[in-house]
Amino acid sequence: MNSPVEQIKERLSVEEVVSSYIKLEKTGANLKAKCPFHNEKTPSFFVSPARGSYYCFGCGAKGDIFSFVEEFEGLDFKGALKLLADKAGVVLGEFNKEKESEKERLYKAMEESSLFFIQNLRDNPEALSYLRGRGLSEGSVQDFKIGFARESWRDLYQYLKTKGFSDPEIERAGLAKGSDKGMYDRFRSRIMFPIGDSSGRIIAFSGRIFGEEVPTLEGVGRPTENVGPKYLNSPDTPIFNKSLVLYGLDRAKDSIRKNNFSILVEGQMDLVLSHQAGFKNTIATSGTALSENTVSRENAVSNLGLVRRLSENIILAFDADKAGVSATARAGRIALSLGMDVKVANIKEGFDPADLISKEGVPAWREAIRESKHVILFILERILKEVADDERKAGRLIKEKLLPYVSAIPSSIEKVHFVKKISDASGIPEVALGEDLKRVNENLKFEKDEIQEAKEKHSSLFRKDYIERRLFGIIFWQRELPKPVVDVSGVLQKLGEFLNGGVDKILEKLGSSKEDLIYEAEVFYGGDVDLKKDLDELLSNFKEEYLKENLAEKMKELRLAEEGKDVSKSTEILKECQIISNKIQDLKNGRIKKL
Repeated sequence: MNSPVEQIKERLSVEEVVSSYIKLEKTGANLKAKCPFHNEKTPSFFVSPARGSYYCFGCGAKGDIFSFVEEFEGLDFKGALKLLADKAGVVLGEFNKEKESEKERLYKAMEESSLFFIQNLRDNPEALSYLRGRGLSEGSVQDFKIGFARESWRDLYQYLKTKGFSDPEIERAGLAKGSDKGMYDRFRSRIMFPIGDSSGRIIAFSGRIFGEEVPTLEGVGRPTENVGPKYLNSPDTPIFNKSLVLYGLDRAKDSIRKNNFSILVEGQMDLVLSHQAGFKNTIATSGTALSENTVSRENAVSNLGLVRRLSENIILAFDADKAGVSATARAGRIALSLGMDVKVANIKEGFDPADLISKEGVPAWREAIRESKHVILFILERILKEVADDERKAGRLIKEKLLPYVSAIPSSIEKVHFVKKISDASGIPEVALGEDLKRVNENLKFEKDEIQEAKEKHSSLFRKDYIERRLFGIIFWQRELPKPVVDVSGVLQKLGEFLNGGVDKILEKLGSSKEDLIYEAEVFYGGDVDLKKDLDELLSNFKEEYLKENLAEKMKELRLAEEGKDVSKSTEILKECQIISNKIQDLKNGRIKKL
């Protein structure tokens, strides 16, 4: 029987999958596009329908439909498998419970918790009435799996124990906390909103406070205003990083692609009501955190980095109060630095999107979106309104608060455009604004270089880690078979030849993910696959990525030697760089011949 991977590949072509994310153009037997994984003006990203693969001659991105979805969506293998299986109509079998990994157990704990909260809401007329009063329809409540955490100290904890989850699992999932009095629920007396990853798996919760009192450790209620934030969110866990997710992105991504813009709101109520009003391209920051960079320190694509891949156009629609304006300014600068076109919705003072939709109606919300203006013009308008006729203060605020946003724009033409706009509105000469902008650019240069380095490092590390996982997954898998298909010791010997004894370190590093890697290998290579051929290709790809990593390190050494004016060392390192570069080119040439 064919493996799930083979079944999916039979039903979904690489052209069909990739073209659902980016626009492809026919070029002979292949298709081409601008690479979604790095910025480029001339298309260097090629898709080969015959081989079922893609390759970018610019950044080296390569793989099949699974690696594409993993990198584009920011998912792990199981997430990509689930997403593509749903798309292809392939039913995935039950995972071997004896080999369930820690992450798999945490996903199940989150799913069970969601079902528990949903039932709680059904049994609580007061909470249901509150949601109806906010304008939510029954369909929206069900669609977004909104639930309720009762006023109980160990309600969820005791339920999860009956389902076989251990205390460490419940605590690692961020659902309960340990204390000297025992375990207790993190969420109590709250409307519960589950947060999903791109494939729809529940990875976290955001809970809105409900009612006048919530229980304390001693069981005595305290007034709501003394129990913490209005919204309580899951902590970072092995399956949730608040900088890598946006609430509702799993539901909004198709609409964002279709409409070619996203709407970013602040709260869950804002998002649900916007979707209910027909704006299904809405996403929210609630329960998550916007990342300053395209990628995180862990080299995973940030939340706005993922949104940018879907569309470069975004409309910010936060509350029209002081905090909302501050959040708009911050989000705007981050989005601008990612090369996005950023606008701000025209929301009435004292309103948030949820209020606008429920009180003024859908047409008012549509009008607020239609009348959105560029974030730079939005901030400029507020500065000029704040200082009135004080030109000197206006100049100072424009330099301090507005020019950093102009500096964040990657396009020089766009910068000139906005400098003229600011000059026309404020009366400050373009030349003066240009001089101040140069100073701002210099001050922010280090930050921009850091972001660019992070982008390049992410692209390289994703591909190296992806190949590494596949390669060592096969090794772990074949080691456990009574009759392995490949010579594992021979493969390890080949790896050792260019890793200089680093094989054991990799085996140790990946040991904690062993069961996940074996599962991936079994699913991916368990059918009628030419495993030896695929293994040779993985070894070649891994060697190339390893050489690229070595070259990057040597280039850093070369820069230091040149800065120190050490001519002999610079010459020696340059020769080493040339040797490594030639080896990389030989591997690339061999791959090109196979295309």
